Amino acid sequence: MAAAGACLFSAALFRREPPSPAGKPSSHRISSTTPRLAVSVDRVPASTAAVESGEGNGAVVREKRMEEKEEKENRRMNGWKEYLEQSKELIEPDGGPPRWFSPLECASRLDYSPLLLFLPGIDGVGLGLILHHQKLGRIFDMWCLHIPVADRTPFTDLLKIVERTVRSEHQRSPNRPIYLVGESLGACLALAVAALNPDIDLVLILANPATSFRRSSLQLLTPLLEALPNPLSPGLPNILRSTEGESLRMLLDNVVQGLPLQNTAGELVKDFTTFSLSLPVLADILPKETLVWKLKMLKSASAYAHSRLYAIKAQTLILCSGNDQLLPSQQEGERLLKLLPKSKCQLRKFDDSGHFLFLEDSIDLVTIIKGTSYYRRGKYHDYASDFIPPTLDEAKNIIESNSLFNLIASAVMLSTLEDGTLVKGLAGIPSEGPVLFVGYHMLLGLEKIPLVSRIFLERNILLRGVAHPMMFMRSKNGRLPDLSSFDKFRVMGAVPVAPTNLFKLFSSKSHVLLYPGGMREALHRKGEEYKLFWPEQSEFVRMAARFGAKIVPFGAVGEDDLGEVVFDYDDLVKIPYFRSEIESLTNEATQLRSDAGGEVANQPVHMPLILPKVPGRFYYYFGKPLEMEGRKQELRDRKKAHEIYLQVKSEVERCIAYLKVKRESDPYRGIGPRLLYQATHGFESEVPTFEI
Repeated sequence: MAAAGACLFSAALFRREPPSPAGKPSSHRISSTTPRLAVSVDRVPASTAAVESGEGNGAVVREKRMEEKEEKENRRMNGWKEYLEQSKELIEPDGGPPRWFSPLECASRLDYSPLLLFLPGIDGVGLGLILHHQKLGRIFDMWCLHIPVADRTPFTDLLKIVERTVRSEHQRSPNRPIYLVGESLGACLALAVAALNPDIDLVLILANPATSFRRSSLQLLTPLLEALPNPLSPGLPNILRSTEGESLRMLLDNVVQGLPLQNTAGELVKDFTTFSLSLPVLADILPKETLVWKLKMLKSASAYAHSRLYAIKAQTLILCSGNDQLLPSQQEGERLLKLLPKSKCQLRKFDDSGHFLFLEDSIDLVTIIKGTSYYRRGKYHDYASDFIPPTLDEAKNIIESNSLFNLIASAVMLSTLEDGTLVKGLAGIPSEGPVLFVGYHMLLGLEKIPLVSRIFLERNILLRGVAHPMMFMRSKNGRLPDLSSFDKFRVMGAVPVAPTNLFKLFSSKSHVLLYPGGMREALHRKGEEYKLFWPEQSEFVRMAARFGAKIVPFGAVGEDDLGEVVFDYDDLVKIPYFRSEIESLTNEATQLRSDAGGEVANQPVHMPLILPKVPGRFYYYFGKPLEMEGRKQELRDRKKAHEIYLQVKSEVERCIAYLKVKRESDPYRGIGPRLLYQATHGFESEVPTFEI
C-alpha cells in the first residue's frame, strides 16, 4: 500500500529489508525487540496461508488445540497490557503526519485476501484491534491508521488520506472489496468515505459509531475542558474512571475467566498493577489539548457523516455495545439500521460490553464476520470458496452452548458399514467427500443440534447444512427472528438452499446435510410425526451423480418424546389475529418451491403450540451409503434418477420405522434412568441403549 507518511520510529528501531526489484513493493519491518508493527513505505508483498481443513488426524487436531489454547491465553494476558506497551512507542512525538502501518502478525494470509483498513477511535493510536491482529491477518491484508498525538489534521483532511488510499487500492484490485473497520471517530470516517465513493465495493464494520455524538454527554465536556486549567482538567484516565468501572471490570473479567483458583490472586495483582501503570500512558495518549481537539473533531465528523448517510450504498455491519458510557451506541445502531440500505445492513448488539468493544476478551471480530457471512474476496459472498472453517475453539464454544440440549437428547447413533453391517457409532460415515446426507426433518429441526455436534466431535467432519434463505437475508425488517439468531449456524457452515450452492459444495468435496421436506416437515401438523413431505421430482440425485457424491439416507426419531403439537397451523388460521400474523411472516420470508406441487409447497411460517413432555431420547440411523461414482451418464435418464430418489426416500422411511420399534426396548429411553446411570458412572460416560 502506498505510503501515507514518514516512518513511525527512529531509524535505529528498524531493520531495513533488502531492496526489492524494480517495480516490486518494499517494506520496513521493526526488529523483534520492538512492537510487532510494519511501517508502510510501499505495498507489502502478498503471502499466503492455508485454510484449516475440517478433517485431519489426531496429531493435527491436538496441535491445533494447543495453538488455539495458547492464542486464547495470549489474548487474555495481552489485551490492555499490550495495547499500552505498544502505544508507548507510537505516541512518541516525531512531527510526522497520519500514516498507515501493518502489524507483523498479519504477514501470512489467504490467496487474494481483501484489504482491511482499520480507522481508530478518539485515541488515534491505531492499535484498537490488537487482540485480533493474528486472526484477522490470516484472512485480510490488514493496515491500521495512526494519528500522532500532536497531529492537528482536521477531519476533512483525514478523510482525504483514507479516500486517497481507498481509491488507489481499488485501482490495484478493482474486483476485490475493501473493508473499512472503524470505531467511534473511525466509524464516521468510514461512513464518509462510503458516501463519497458509492461506486467502490466497500464493506463497513462500525463499532459504536460516533454519529451519535450530538446526543452524548461528551459534547458537554469540551467547554468544561477549555474553561478549567490544566491541573484540574479531566483527561482520558478520568473519563475511563467515569465509565462505571468499565475498564477495571474488563481487567477483572479477564483475570477470573478461565483461571484456576490458585492463580487468580496472583493474576489479579498483576492486572491491577497493569491498570495502575496505564494511567500515565493514557494521559499521554490524550492530554488536555489533544482531547479538546479530538472532541471538536468528533463533533464535525458526526455532523459530516450524518448529513451524507443517504448516499451510502456499501454493505454495512454495525456493532454496538449496551454498556457504552460514552455514547448512546445501541440507540444509534438501531437508528442507522433504519437509515442505511436494509438489504445491505445488519446490526449486532453486545449488551454487556463497553465502549472499547474490540479490546474486550469476549469479542472475536473474525467469528463475528464469519457469523454474519460478511467475508468475501469477490463482488459477492461465495458460500464455498469464501467459507472459512470454524476453528476448534469456535466449534467448541458453539457445541458447548448446546450442551444442555445434547445432555437431554443423549443421542444414540447407528451407522452402516460398506458391507451392510449395522454398528453403533459413526464408523459407517464416509470420511472422504463429497457426501450428501439426506433425511427427515424433525419438529423445529431439533435433530440438527446433536447430529452436527457428534459428527464433528467424533469424526472431525464438518457437516454443512442446506438451510432456508430466511436464515441468511431479509429484504425488509419485520417479525421474523433476528438474523443474529442464526450466526452460529453460519459459522458452522450452513448455506442457503439453492442449486448453485449445492453445486459449489459438491465441487469442494464437502459433507452436505439436506432435508428435502424442508419447512413443511419441521413445522408439521398434529399427527404427522415422521411423515415425509418430499417433492414429487428428484432434486439432488443427478447433481450427486455428476460429482460422484455418496448419498447417505438417514432417519431420526425422538421429537414425540420431547413435546406434542396441540395447536397447529390448521388451528391457528381459524383465528383472525394469528392468520394475519402467519401471512405477514410468510410474506417476509423468501418463498421456496412456489412452483412445486403437493404439500411440500405449502410452507407458511408459523410457530405451533407444543406441549412439553418429560424428555425422552433421540435416535439416528444412517443407512448404507449409495455410491454415485461412475453413474453420471446412467442417471442423466430422469426415470432412472427418479428410481434412485425413491430408493433414498424408502430407505429413510425404513430407518425411521426401525428406530421407532427398537427404542421401545431401550431401558434408558427416559431421562430419569439416564441421569441415574450418569450419576453413578460419570456424566461424561456414554449411556447404553438397546441391542442391535
